[in-house]
Amino acid sequence: MARHLITSALPYINGIKHLGNMVGSMLPADVYSRYLRQRGHDVLYICATDEHGTPAELAAKEQGLPVAEFCAQAHDAQKAVYDGFALAFDHFGRSSSPENVEITQHFARRLNENGFIEERAIRQVYSPTDGRFLPDRYVEGTCPHCGYDKARGDQCENCTRVLDPTDLINPRSAISGSTDLEVRETKHLFLLQSKLQHEVEAWVSRHEDDWPQLASSIARKWLNEGLHDRAITRDLDWGVPVPADTWPELAAEGKVFYVWFDAPIEYIGATKEWADAAPAGETRDWKSWWYEADDTVRYTEFMAKDNVPFHTVMFPATELGVREPWKKVDYVKAFNWLTYYGGKFSTSQKRGVFTDQALEILPADYWRYFLIANAPESDDSSFTWEHFTATVNKDLADTLGNFVNRVLSFSKKRFGDEVPAGGTPGEAETKLGEQITELLAEYEAQMEALQFRKAAAALRALWSAGNSYLEEKAPWLEIKTDKDGAALTLRTAMNLIHLYAVVSEPLIPATSTAMRGAFDLKDDTATWITPGDAKTLTAVPAGTPFTVPPVLFAKLTDEDLAAYKERFGGEEG
Repeated sequence: MARHLITSALPYINGIKHLGNMVGSMLPADVYSRYLRQRGHDVLYICATDEHGTPAELAAKEQGLPVAEFCAQAHDAQKAVYDGFALAFDHFGRSSSPENVEITQHFARRLNENGFIEERAIRQVYSPTDGRFLPDRYVEGTCPHCGYDKARGDQCENCTRVLDPTDLINPRSAISGSTDLEVRETKHLFLLQSKLQHEVEAWVSRHEDDWPQLASSIARKWLNEGLHDRAITRDLDWGVPVPADTWPELAAEGKVFYVWFDAPIEYIGATKEWADAAPAGETRDWKSWWYEADDTVRYTEFMAKDNVPFHTVMFPATELGVREPWKKVDYVKAFNWLTYYGGKFSTSQKRGVFTDQALEILPADYWRYFLIANAPESDDSSFTWEHFTATVNKDLADTLGNFVNRVLSFSKKRFGDEVPAGGTPGEAETKLGEQITELLAEYEAQMEALQFRKAAAALRALWSAGNSYLEEKAPWLEIKTDKDGAALTLRTAMNLIHLYAVVSEPLIPATSTAMRGAFDLKDDTATWITPGDAKTLTAVPAGTPFTVPPVLFAKLTDEDLAAYKERFGGEEG
């Protein structure tokens, strides 16, 4: 089996993330990782908090904490939410780790040795009021491209265009709000991306036909516009320090690397963190996943579209310029936006539902299923409370939850606490087995293709097939004239429940555990369902003890809907 390296875009440290962030990176990466593990692949799923840059300093200042202490607390708070969503990271690291410092500085030295870093004097925004140079995000103003009046000096949140602070109209200090700004000369390191343009183009050309159109079109747009040399250092107190052995003057001035230089390197750094955290007696070879691994590892990245340029152009340019055989991404799974009633989710403006709030309302599986079933793959998708409650009630409560409850409750009432034997499977069971086999193959195909909405639809079709079978056989009527026939129907339906438990695990892991735990199967080692098992439906034999689990999914009421909209807002339309 293949070795699969999976990373999702690093969540930024300044606050709990919203549902759009979850569905645009970490959740689909988790679903895919779980699926691959079930199919027997060797999987390493790596993520981390992105902790450097101006927003971390600003957020720490706002809370009156040293930035290191703020980041440590924020990392733990984010990790707790991701645990609540059952994200099965192999390691969830920190970009401020010693491992990332070490590897980032190594990359910088190698780029310098190879002629791809240059020290330049530039003119930079300085605030006399604050007594300091202002790095990109410390400057706010109006975007020259779209007119958004809260654009930051590195990127406009509204139109996603990358900016320099001097591009902004009516700039102001993000620290003091002062508009008394000057432009003074200072020195910074530049990554000479222009010298790597042709190499990056050649690399993208080898991969873009395999990527989703969203990822390839964004990468191609950047390349067509031409790669520009970019400053990779900032005047900040918090970040990966410029190494004094290579740039003593800049190190003495306290320069640190730009967050977008060190953050992608943290994928490698976090893998080394994972290795360094190995328990006693266990050896983990982090380098085998990243170094000289082109023929042994398939690397898949998950991210929303605003992160695509950095991962398809800037970071590959860095890796190419190092002139060492570091693993580069094979497949970029890019997502559009999940909107909130047609408007952007926004961390800064606190618009939409945030992940900690979601878990206060309902268990993770409700959210996991809805988000994957409505993942913004081909275009933006909209979160509304009306759509959410309808999906929960129709798919989870009625189609899956009601099926499980009806089958187990009725069988317990009429046949006791063990799976009934019943007669020999007939035409209805043969037809069902063939249908389940076909639907399972469709589900597998969509998961392999990383088409998450289609995968969720295929899973829903599997659940619906059980309901159709149950309605066709109607064991509550069948038992009146053919008790063995009703027992066969129920045993077949119980086998469907077990099958659902196994194959639904990537999307709804807690519910899958509850379904699987309903049966006292001593030798249940199934990690996936073979076509033969799907066709015969015999994994749960007659005589197996079972219990009826609590209600898997509660139906949401009109009162629930009204309460959600009262708390979070939202208008249909």
